[in-house]
Amino acid sequence: MADKTETSVPTLTERVRIDGAPAKASLAADGTLRWSSGEGGERCLALESEGLGLDVVGRRITIRAFVGALKGLSSCGGRGGAGKRVRRDHVLEMPTEELASRWSERLRGYIDSLGRPKRLLIIINPFGGNKSARKIFDTEIKPLLADAEVLYTLKETKYQLHAQEIANTMDLIKYDGIVCVSGDGVLVEVVNGLLHREDWDTAIQVPLGVIPAGTGNGMAKSLLDAAGEFYSVSNATFSIIRGYRRTLDVVTISQEKTKFFSVLMLTWGLVADIDIESEKYRWMGSARLDFYSLLRIINLRKYHGHVQFVPAPGYEAYGEPINQTNCCSSNTMLHKDDQGDEANVRTCGYQGPAISLDGCDWRSIDGPFISVWINNVPWAAEDIMPAPNAKFSDGYLDVVIIKECPKSALLSLMLKMSDGSYWKSPHVVYLKVKAFRLEPGKRVGHPTKGGIIDSDGEVIARGDDLHCEDQQPNLMAYGPPIQMTVDQGLATIFSSR
Repeated sequence: MADKTETSVPTLTERVRIDGAPAKASLAADGTLRWSSGEGGERCLALESEGLGLDVVGRRITIRAFVGALKGLSSCGGRGGAGKRVRRDHVLEMPTEELASRWSERLRGYIDSLGRPKRLLIIINPFGGNKSARKIFDTEIKPLLADAEVLYTLKETKYQLHAQEIANTMDLIKYDGIVCVSGDGVLVEVVNGLLHREDWDTAIQVPLGVIPAGTGNGMAKSLLDAAGEFYSVSNATFSIIRGYRRTLDVVTISQEKTKFFSVLMLTWGLVADIDIESEKYRWMGSARLDFYSLLRIINLRKYHGHVQFVPAPGYEAYGEPINQTNCCSSNTMLHKDDQGDEANVRTCGYQGPAISLDGCDWRSIDGPFISVWINNVPWAAEDIMPAPNAKFSDGYLDVVIIKECPKSALLSLMLKMSDGSYWKSPHVVYLKVKAFRLEPGKRVGHPTKGGIIDSDGEVIARGDDLHCEDQQPNLMAYGPPIQMTVDQGLATIFSSR
């Protein structure tokens, strides 16, 4: 993106009328418009953080802006996106058309220098959440894109994995980014579609955006919260319009030759059971999760199993050390080994991080477990924060393990998920890891019943084999080790800052 601190461009100053009132206005090199009148004091508009676009008709310049609703009308201090934003136009009436042309060229030139996206591929999931994604697009997203003069191609998903197919076959040259209007599921499909391309290394560099319109909106919440922005559809849209980008870790979830790429989380035990089994209560709306959480805590399950991990620096004391022979008994080499058997390699161009985990200091924790939750970003949903210390591209996963916990304390922990403070409980093990291996077992007291392994809202393995005849089989088997490794900063995602 362009250097917006450049000082070689002189500040423009002029006496004009702004919003009908006489004022002395200045336009600085950093894109800040300031003006003052006798009664209103000094006001300002920062094009980088508040500007959408502009129109010019004769001597009139209309600046389309998206500003904090609580921004003081007589203050230049409030650039706030921490609260709700509102659309607002500011009309500059210049003394002459020549001055209007000069100022508009400066204004438009600055906006163009920001490197904002001009053409987007927008994928909408019309079935997600309460099936309101199309309405959200038409009423909240589309007007902002029009005000910012962003062109787009709109595609609606028609079936599961349709977004993955779209990303896998799209013409990359046509677009400056891919935007998902949905929950987190469509974003995950897009990532997998891009990484299954032959030109995956180019495709995964296309910036991705997510606008919340589904049940789980963890990525959108994580991005806005990290930038100090209020969580809303309009703020998520504006963050994409502004065009800032940040790198994002991509997690390879593998079992032998089968791979799945994740950007959000993997759960097993209590959280997975609540997420998936509560689907039968979807008619209850958002209350279904609260209701089923209480039901599952009352009838608490534990699962036999075993986890292994490579701890991040500072977390070496967690778990028990394991000898290298046992550690390396399954799949510790990624990418290079997979290339050896071309018959079993899927058409996916990306095979996971090209790293060897041989020689790493693996450690282990034995079950039974109440819950195992592995996170890539802080928020799992707009009101659930399981990993307050997670970063977007630190190369680590944040692991949350609960083994023993009284039911009353567990209920208290669930109520503290909204601000992330639950992890301070002595019943919670919270650590960062470079790699993680899960060996899930059967439910305690029920040797024929297993659990659910849920990644980014989709079941990838199930121990009970309970599914309808018309459903696709699970991606992975329940029981054999499932390994997670991180490719630091592999993807790029639009971010407010």
